[in-house]
Amino acid sequence: MSGFHDYSDILNLSRPVSKYPKMSREARAAQFASFAALSGHEDAINETARLTDKMLFLDDNSIELLNAKLCAILECPEEKPTVVFTHFVKDEKKQGGAYVKTEGIVSKIDEIRKVLILEDKTEIPIESIYDIESSLFLKPDLSLN
Repeated sequence: MSGFHDYSDILNLSRPVSKYPKMSREARAAQFASFAALSGHEDAINETARLTDKMLFLDDNSIELLNAKLCAILECPEEKPTVVFTHFVKDEKKQGGAYVKTEGIVSKIDEIRKVLILEDKTEIPIESIYDIESSLFLKPDLSLN
């Protein structure tokens, strides 16, 4: 057969010696340490492990109290009270979300889209609001019940 080699001419040769010093096992392993065969796999595992909250639903009394607080804020536009809203923000990647606090001054309510718009243009969906805090509610003449 042409092209067939039995390698008999090199089978019994001694192993060549490198002109470079021999590397330790640790140094050789370090060359490959940064290699990630499954790039993004660790991120996917971390994303799966990340916990989210479920949106809580308010009872009728709590909804009434929130409505009274919103009305009180809207009835005092000249005071421009700073308000802290605790509201639910849906997670962009998985089911659920988180409760966050957003502080600002209410600019207006978009009744069609059902969102509060703060002066800094932040929009908070009204249905996501869980609590409202403001120094406005500490006034003795303001009854929310």
